[in-house]
Amino acid sequence: MRINTGKNMLKRLLILAAVMIFLLSTNVARIFYLQIVRGEELSLKAESQQMRDSEISAMRGTIYDSEGNVLAQSATVWNIYIDPLAIVLEPAEDATKEEIAKKEQETEKRRTLIVDKFTEIFEYDDKQKEELIEKTKQESHYAIIEKKVENNIKEEISEFISENKLNCIGMEQTTKRYYPYGSVASSVIGFTGADDQGLSGLEAFYDEDLTGTNGRVITAKDAYSNNIASEYETTVEATDGMSLVTTLNQTIQYYLEKGLRETLEEYQAKGAYGVVMNCKTGAVYAMSSLPDFDCNDPYTLTYDKNIKAIEKITDKKEKEEAESAAVQNQWRNFNVSDTYVPGSVFKTFIASAALEENVVSLNTTFNCTGAIKVENYIMKCHYHPGHGHETFTQGLENSCNPFFITVGQKLGVHNYFKYFDAYGFTQTTGIDLPGEASPQYYQENQYGIVELSSAAFGQTNSLTPIQVCTGLCAVANGGKLVTPYLVSSIVDPDGKTVKKTEPNVVRQVISEETSKTVREMMKAVVDNGTGKNGYVAGYRVGGKTGTSTKLGESKEGEGDKYIVSFGAIAPSDDPELAMIIIVDEPNQDLGGGALCAPIAAQIIEESMGVLGIEPKYDDDELKNLSSYTPNVTGKSLDEAKKEIDEYSLNYTVIGKGDKVVRQCPTSAETIPNGGTIYIYTDENKRQTVKVPDFTGLTVSEAKSLAQSSKINIEITGNDLTNGNVIAARQSEEKDKEVEQGTVITVSFKNTESVLD
Repeated sequence: MRINTGKNMLKRLLILAAVMIFLLSTNVARIFYLQIVRGEELSLKAESQQMRDSEISAMRGTIYDSEGNVLAQSATVWNIYIDPLAIVLEPAEDATKEEIAKKEQETEKRRTLIVDKFTEIFEYDDKQKEELIEKTKQESHYAIIEKKVENNIKEEISEFISENKLNCIGMEQTTKRYYPYGSVASSVIGFTGADDQGLSGLEAFYDEDLTGTNGRVITAKDAYSNNIASEYETTVEATDGMSLVTTLNQTIQYYLEKGLRETLEEYQAKGAYGVVMNCKTGAVYAMSSLPDFDCNDPYTLTYDKNIKAIEKITDKKEKEEAESAAVQNQWRNFNVSDTYVPGSVFKTFIASAALEENVVSLNTTFNCTGAIKVENYIMKCHYHPGHGHETFTQGLENSCNPFFITVGQKLGVHNYFKYFDAYGFTQTTGIDLPGEASPQYYQENQYGIVELSSAAFGQTNSLTPIQVCTGLCAVANGGKLVTPYLVSSIVDPDGKTVKKTEPNVVRQVISEETSKTVREMMKAVVDNGTGKNGYVAGYRVGGKTGTSTKLGESKEGEGDKYIVSFGAIAPSDDPELAMIIIVDEPNQDLGGGALCAPIAAQIIEESMGVLGIEPKYDDDELKNLSSYTPNVTGKSLDEAKKEIDEYSLNYTVIGKGDKVVRQCPTSAETIPNGGTIYIYTDENKRQTVKVPDFTGLTVSEAKSLAQSSKINIEITGNDLTNGNVIAARQSEEKDKEVEQGTVITVSFKNTESVLD
């Protein structure tokens, strides 16, 4: 019995040992599985439960104009989130049914409190409220409620959290992009997406520079997901992005957009585009592509013509597609991303090439009969009766196609293409904007006499507006092709300049002598030719009009579609500015001289003052100049009358006193020659009138209307004695209440227009 007992004991011990070894092996295997196989996964899971990792958004860099005005900037906003699991109030482990039910009621009360408050703050509709309720019931610790809310809303939510002692609502700091001037230069600046990534314009091109490096805040959490004391918190500060200082001048940009927008809407055009450059450096002062968009709201259509056209579409899918296409079109910067046939503006380049190669001179003449035969084709002049005998300068003034066809033929294919390439028309300009289109052109070996003849007056090849404007800079600045650019410097968050753009001369295209000659020819175009509406008193403006038929888009039976333009330089004797103004598919058959030149004139008139360039008036211009108004306020009525007479001005007395208490215009303002000063002898007798509509009136009609309306008008424009000159715009809108004697500037334009 003892032996058996010993054997049984041994057997039991062996079984126990085997069981223990098995259990130990299982534990070892389990430990190996958890620590080695799933170690990294479980470690991350533990960290997520024990730590809260929040991102600190870096500020995107600011974009400035050349004067330091903010065009785009980022500001702090907040993401509002909830912890759905923290809304639930957990009962104690040994809680009774009644206690559990009470906790559930309190949880629902908290949920309702939160939902009602957010619905009130964010003005949710019933559907949004239901979606919010579902978020509060998620099995998670994080659910976004609203992104990028302003600080006032964040403060209201903070107060709500404090009052109700809620640990289930949180706020994360982030940033939002703001554009203080809305649509100003929108096609240049661009906009950002929801993740603050640049999607177009400078925002996209310089995205890497503008984007900063986000920081982090890592905080320990307790078993209930509450933050533990700050001693367990680690912060990695964010690094803000670089800022851009652009070459854009806000004043010049304003007048470019103003002129383009007025013309776009008046003539219900498809688009209106423009570029203004410093012709010596390549710096872009202004660039606009209309229709444009508000950078703060880029997905909303802005052009009424497009909106109304889309509203007429009845098919839902077709309507959505049309709206999407229209939105994307208003983002597109035509000046850089599209090509067009430049038309007769291109004649300036042909003229410079022919003069440089000595195949023509200013003494070269031609007899235009209205058409010219090239092989089996009859190529017509825009003036069908023909211009008759012309000098080379007159050929440019008249924009005579047959003349320039003969010039192109004298130049020859090889020389033509040599200068076409030298002006940069075979490659992109390299401007610092995304999506620059490549030119579409014939290679040298593809030209025959017909192609050369057509190209000589600006047809055949397609270029981008920025290429044409850059070419005009070379014509104007002494023959140097420069690289256009929009960002003059990049600045770090501490204000230190880390990169500066230096003007880049690509090559010498023509001689200074040829440049001077062509500038004089372009001035003659404005003084005597098709570009008269580009005239600005005191500044010698050179220009060239252009029209091209959009053959690929013109439909049979609908008439031809045109794109008209005007290239300008100023002052022509020592140019500072070069520009191209384009109107796409206007609803009237008017050329660049009628539609685009007046815009250029207004830009030049305003820009010269901004750039500090003083006017130089000739004798005829001096006769029409306004002068400072004499100061007669405070003087006796007799003294005032005598002084006004000495200035050869008129006066009207309002009141029955014997002393002048106020006057209009004031001494701080100018008054046209022969104008009328309204002098008051009784302060309470101030008289106002409504500004009349001068649009479409001749000079004499406008003067008569101004006199009867008891206001003064200052007249601007060229060839004001011509019967075809009519008022095109005025400095104050019609029906605006102004004081009697107020000076209104009325601009006139020549309505003789050619589709050259």
